[in-house]
Amino acid sequence: MFHLLDGSSVQTPFMSTTNKQYISSPGNLKILKLPYHQGGDKRKFSMYILLPEARDGLWSLAKRLSTEPEFIENHIPTTQVEVGQFKLPKFKISFGFEASDLLKGLGLQLPFSPGVDLSEMVDSSVAQNLYISSVHHKSFVVVNEEGTKAAASTTVATTTYSVPLTVDFVADHPFIFLVREDVSGVVLFVGHVINPVLSS
Repeated sequence: MFHLLDGSSVQTPFMSTTNKQYISSPGNLKILKLPYHQGGDKRKFSMYILLPEARDGLWSLAKRLSTEPEFIENHIPTTQVEVGQFKLPKFKISFGFEASDLLKGLGLQLPFSPGVDLSEMVDSSVAQNLYISSVHHKSFVVVNEEGTKAAASTTVATTTYSVPLTVDFVADHPFIFLVREDVSGVVLFVGHVINPVLSS
C-alpha cells in the first residue's frame, strides 16, 4: 500500500531487491542513489529518491531542498549498505510545455524572426525562408524493474563493523526524486510522487 497525503492509501506495484544500495539517513530523511550506467564520457548521472520519514513530510522536505543550496551535495550517499526491507513504487511521470515565450523572454529573439538565415542548420534550398515558429519541450522519467537493474552497481563497500549495517528503504508514502549529473552537480529533473497510480 502507498499512503497518500490525505491519510488514505492506494494499491500500487512495488519493486524490491536484496542487492546492496547507496542509502544515507540524514536526520528524518532517507536518500537512495541509483547510479545510471556510465557512457563513454566523464559524466555520471544518478537518480536520487528523497524519502521523508514522516508520511506528510513532503512539503517541509521540498522547502529545505529549495532553501538550502548545498542540501543534496551534503547528503549524497557515498557507500553501499546491505538492505533489509526495500520497496520502491513503479512510476512514470511526463511533462511538456510550449517554450517559445519563455525563450523570447530570456532574450532569444533572432531565430523566431522571419528573414533569419538558418542555412547552416538546415540542409535545404528553403533554409533562408525558414524561422522558428514554436519550441515544445517534453520530458519523462520512468522507474521500473529495468531502470532498477540498469542502476544497480556491483562494487563492494567495506566497513569497520564486523556485522554489516542493514538499512530499510520503504518508499510507501510521498517522496521527491531528482536526476543529477554528479560531476558538475547539475540537477536535470526534479519532481515528486504523491500518488504513483496517477503518475504518468
